Amino acid sequence: MIDVAVVGGGPVGMLVAAEVALQGVRPVVLERLAEPGGESKAGTLHARTAQSLDRRGLLEAVGRPVYGGVGFHFSGMFGLDLGRVVEDGPTLVGSPQAWAEHVFAERALESGAEIRRGQEVTGLVQHDDRVTLTVNGREVDARYVVGADGARSVVRKAAGIAFTGTEARVAALMGAVRLPDDLPGGWHRTPRGWLLVWPARSGRGRITTYDYRGPHADRQAPVTLDELRAAAEYIAGRPIPMSDPQFLSRYGDAALQAETYRRGRVLLAGDAAHVHFPWGGQGLNTGLEDAFNLGWKLAAEVRGTAPRGLLDTYHSERHPVAARVLWNVRAQNALAHPDPAVDPLRELFAELMRFDQVNEHLSGMVSGVRTVYDVGVPGAGHMAPDMVLHVDGRTVRLVELLRAARPLLLDLADRDDLVEVVEGGPVSVVRAKAERREPTDALLVRPDGYVAWAGGDVASLRRAVARWF
Repeated sequence: MIDVAVVGGGPVGMLVAAEVALQGVRPVVLERLAEPGGESKAGTLHARTAQSLDRRGLLEAVGRPVYGGVGFHFSGMFGLDLGRVVEDGPTLVGSPQAWAEHVFAERALESGAEIRRGQEVTGLVQHDDRVTLTVNGREVDARYVVGADGARSVVRKAAGIAFTGTEARVAALMGAVRLPDDLPGGWHRTPRGWLLVWPARSGRGRITTYDYRGPHADRQAPVTLDELRAAAEYIAGRPIPMSDPQFLSRYGDAALQAETYRRGRVLLAGDAAHVHFPWGGQGLNTGLEDAFNLGWKLAAEVRGTAPRGLLDTYHSERHPVAARVLWNVRAQNALAHPDPAVDPLRELFAELMRFDQVNEHLSGMVSGVRTVYDVGVPGAGHMAPDMVLHVDGRTVRLVELLRAARPLLLDLADRDDLVEVVEGGPVSVVRAKAERREPTDALLVRPDGYVAWAGGDVASLRRAVARWF
């Protein structure tokens, strides 16, 4: 009997496994591919993901952090400054998806997870006390299953979870190819669509086409170099030589979401739970934040220490976040339409983006730093900010205290009455002096870094501890 079977060994699946294993529960990753694919469809980790990674000590390992002002786009209009809304950690991290997957896999193995490659899951049956998976034609039992197996998730379909939203109307192609040296890089909108070019000084660059004439006739058909070239030349309106293709793929702008992230002993994360067009690079980030939210809750459920309803908060907290991402991506896609009739709207929107309030609203949305959960306590539900603390004669950052992924009561005012509430339980206590004056006596921080309670009221702290731990 496997405690937790994670179906899908992409970055989200590997991070789920790492988070569960960090809690002392041994998960098994079942990955269809015999070897990592090596393709990186995403390469940007936004500020909220970077903050979560910092709280696990993975930030530097995953990629190259960029701090301060960072120009970014909304619907291809480069007028945002993401740095305006980031007060804690890097503004973004450059990390090819394949490398992030490798880092998370290594962390999962170090923490006690098992990774089984070449294992194709083709179905499942739920029972009261377990889930029976069909893996390479044989049956494997698990107490819980996490479907992180992508947009066409076998786990989601077998569990009978509806995947609803808007179907594709745009046909996108992407590939790594050798391109002419004089082809300008960047984002190019024409009356026929979009051409996105990432040139390379040597070797393959990357090119993406957005064709708004309609969706792919066959979403599963292999992409050929001729098809990619024809789409690029149609959109650009001129010949574009290309050769030596690699990682050719097709996708659309369908915006779909699982109606529930949990059905019995089956849970969904990442693209298995939500898919959308890649405007803003939000998809992978949303999936990784799913993993941080789910891991500690699922592990507590497996150990038998979870309060009633804890695992259900995974859906109630994460489903609205992804729904809002799908909403803003749909808006970006509408603004991106190549019809010249949309030009005045884009011009007006670009003008509005120059206003600080609009810029910060959109930047906070895309970067994820405005994510706040409803934890039932005023002044809580946000990511606990990093702060410099003096603890027993040494100086530490709060993020360093969170790397063990344990619930933490941070006492900043020598409140014995607060400490007594959690003594003898699963919550660690750190009594410290903050380098800067903080507006609260204490914080109760969840393993995912979010504040479950803040303030000084003993009764409300007792309720928060009971609810979460």
